[in-house]
Amino acid sequence: MDTVVTDPVVGLVLEGRYRLEERVARGGMSTVYSATDLRLHKTVAVKVMAEHLAHDPTFVDRFTREARAAAMLSHPNVVGVSDQGSDQGLVFLVMELVRGRTLRDLLTARGRLTVGEAFAVLEPVLSGLTAAHRAGIVHRDIKPENVLIGIDGVVKVADFGLARAVVGSGQTSQTGGVLIGTVAYLSPEQLERGRADARSDIYAAGIVLYEMLTGHPPYGGDTPLAVAYQHVHHDVPAPSAEVPGLPWLVDELVGRGTRRDPAGRPIDAGAFLAELLAVRKDLGIEAVPVPTGRSTAGPGTLRPTNRPTRPRHPSDPGTAVLGAQRSGRTSTLPGMGAGPTTDVGGRRPGVDRARPGVPQHIRRRRARFAVALVLLLAVTIGAVGWWLGSGRWTDVPDLVGKSREAAVDLLQEAGLDPEPVVEQFSETIPAGTVISIDPAAGGEAIRGTDVEVVVSKGQERYVVAADLVSRPADEVEAELQESVPVQITRTEVFDDEVAAGLVTGFDPPVGTPLQREQVLTMLVSKGHAPEAVPDVTGQTPEQATANLRALGFEVSRGEDGRSAEVDKGEVMAVTPAPGRQAPYRSTVTIQVSAGVPLVEVPDVVGMSEAEATAALQAVGLQAESTRFFGDRVFRQSVKPGETVEQGTTVTILLTFG
Repeated sequence: MDTVVTDPVVGLVLEGRYRLEERVARGGMSTVYSATDLRLHKTVAVKVMAEHLAHDPTFVDRFTREARAAAMLSHPNVVGVSDQGSDQGLVFLVMELVRGRTLRDLLTARGRLTVGEAFAVLEPVLSGLTAAHRAGIVHRDIKPENVLIGIDGVVKVADFGLARAVVGSGQTSQTGGVLIGTVAYLSPEQLERGRADARSDIYAAGIVLYEMLTGHPPYGGDTPLAVAYQHVHHDVPAPSAEVPGLPWLVDELVGRGTRRDPAGRPIDAGAFLAELLAVRKDLGIEAVPVPTGRSTAGPGTLRPTNRPTRPRHPSDPGTAVLGAQRSGRTSTLPGMGAGPTTDVGGRRPGVDRARPGVPQHIRRRRARFAVALVLLLAVTIGAVGWWLGSGRWTDVPDLVGKSREAAVDLLQEAGLDPEPVVEQFSETIPAGTVISIDPAAGGEAIRGTDVEVVVSKGQERYVVAADLVSRPADEVEAELQESVPVQITRTEVFDDEVAAGLVTGFDPPVGTPLQREQVLTMLVSKGHAPEAVPDVTGQTPEQATANLRALGFEVSRGEDGRSAEVDKGEVMAVTPAPGRQAPYRSTVTIQVSAGVPLVEVPDVVGMSEAEATAALQAVGLQAESTRFFGDRVFRQSVKPGETVEQGTTVTILLTFG
């Protein structure tokens, strides 16, 4: 009677959003579940990291970084990553759920594909890789298990960056001296130095193309070491040696993609895709649909994408971890794909077992190779011993003061990974020059270790935009606080051109490079500067008004007055007084003279001539005397109390008193 094992994780709701519905695949490093996004009401795939990895902070940090990098990719041939998080002790990744099959399922059912079918699968794979390479992301684990073929025929590449995300405790692809991966698809530089770039993905894609055309990887063996040795020391054979009749252009395409020297391969997936399309055109191969169903050559149904094809045992030579920890122990871990990700060709017999249909000369060649392999095994064991001892350690070069490009080259030559590259401002180090590295230069590090390189961005300077002038001061200050990290102060100034409340300029001026936290004074207009009131007395009202308005003043006319100094009809007074400062466009009042002042005539009758004359002159009148045999005023020409203009002559008549 079968025992039903219930997955305790099924039914959990992660971060209050993703309800795990069903386990669809399980590997040594992760388990994949179908899940319901309760917020968007759609089905997604949730990959949950294995418990022993979730407790490794270094792994979680790297996994998070790689998940974010993968999430930046948006391409129809890449499995979309929408979220990543940690909840209830589970570290997880939310991905697009692809319903269909893997290329491994297809090859298991079909054996091999035609040239047209192989091209139909590889083209979208290279298209997705092109987007990744141009985004600076290297897959590092291209193989049939990570190529998903949807039921609609859409091909997608899965598990971007995840092989590289495994670190610590002997579980790493490039760190700690241990190399995890599917040995059948690893490039020579990955096997020898633990280094991988876009050309490493091209090598793996070339191996996948070979496998699609022949039905098996180019190399097999009883141990991962035997397979690795062949990748490093032998060129990939032409597919036509296995399948007579394949065009020689296809042989050359596989050869160019799988050269042992990375410099001889296409520089990235885009270049390899261009070569594939050129071969298709030269051969006149019509585009065919991506094969998704049953093989026309025999029975067999493709399995669902997320289902493992068969269980794997760590002793399977196709599953490999090369290298060891400091203790010298080796580890075996499956990959991080949805199903078993460490199949390397375990479906293919070892080199000493011929397959039906393989030409006799190929069998003899493989037999000779097996003998040579045994003879070289001792040498290989010695090399592995050296690697487990001192070979996996390398000196960290001194990079301070070198250019960014030179630093990356030196690190890669030393077998180290220049990542991440962090840019910082520096007042003393020129832009593009290395400021520091971690680990520090002079020490030893395990090959493949990430080295943080801090590169100078040059002096930190900011420039104020010229279009901020003549805009409201509050608006400008708010925009500066968001864009320029300086200290902003205000100073109000008069400006004859800019209206009050608007920015009239800056100190330092616009365009001056500013340091962080430097004081920037924003000059805010108080409007037009005040003007001095001119002296327009003695001018006609029309002349005075024109002169005042020319200076920006408004003019009003007050009540007429009288002045002994200003002629009648001329301006006799101005308010504010001449010479005083008055605000621009303020009102100036002018007063026009109506003539000399009026005075009241005093009563001088009975006074002596001298007394009368003095009294009249005291009020501004003139005295004229007429004498009739006396010196007393008998009569005056203007009656007392009458008002006359100042300076009027009053005649007094003198007689005996």
